Amino acid sequence: MSVDLSELPNLDPAAFVRPDPLALSDARATHAPRILLLYGSLRERSYSKLLALEAARLLQAMGAETRLFDPAGLPLPDAAPDSDAKVQELRELTLWSEGMVWSSPERHGAMSGVLKAQIDWIPLSQGALRPTQGKTLALLQVSGGSQSFNALNQMRVLGRWMRLLTIPNQSSVAKAWQEFDTPGRMLPSPYYDRLVDVMEELLKFTLLTRDLAAYLVDRYSERRPGTDSLAAASGAAPPAVVAPT
Repeated sequence: MSVDLSELPNLDPAAFVRPDPLALSDARATHAPRILLLYGSLRERSYSKLLALEAARLLQAMGAETRLFDPAGLPLPDAAPDSDAKVQELRELTLWSEGMVWSSPERHGAMSGVLKAQIDWIPLSQGALRPTQGKTLALLQVSGGSQSFNALNQMRVLGRWMRLLTIPNQSSVAKAWQEFDTPGRMLPSPYYDRLVDVMEELLKFTLLTRDLAAYLVDRYSERRPGTDSLAAASGAAPPAVVAPT
């Protein structure tokens, strides 16, 4: 159905582009998907780390290349310059990645400060680059008691704010201390099966979107002349601009 653009007087015809299905059918990259895993505890036996390690093994078995960031030594946000070695390591890994996994314990009904600090060190824009925009994200949570989804819900909001494509499936492991053996491997259970499901879904979404991310996040509002695209990307757009739902 064709619509006369003159009937849309608020629209800038020069910046308006009709979505093109042919733009979604380009040749696909053949290298292994690159996945960065972050975890949210510094304990010697950290169950969020053990869960992230198990996820990394599954991703590798599915054909992905993985990196696990160690948050030990990462300063609190704004407590060190951006040139700090751990900050630079985290940012370089973020740029390297095509998808991410966040694994957090639930503490006082929320995601951990250790994981939040890592996300706070990742900028929405870095020069002309947007380190996280259009990349995929899977969410994992561990709890010491009964199953909960508070940390997952918080991370899902944060993933949206970071403009990540957060997959629908997620994993919440209750009484995590019962779900791993002494060496730290996850035991067979419905929780393990769900973890496999989530990693499989993450990899499929990454393969589906990684070569199309630039097209998928190309925005009318940022194509308009005079638009501060980086301000819009950071959420600092003028109040009159309605945030996406």
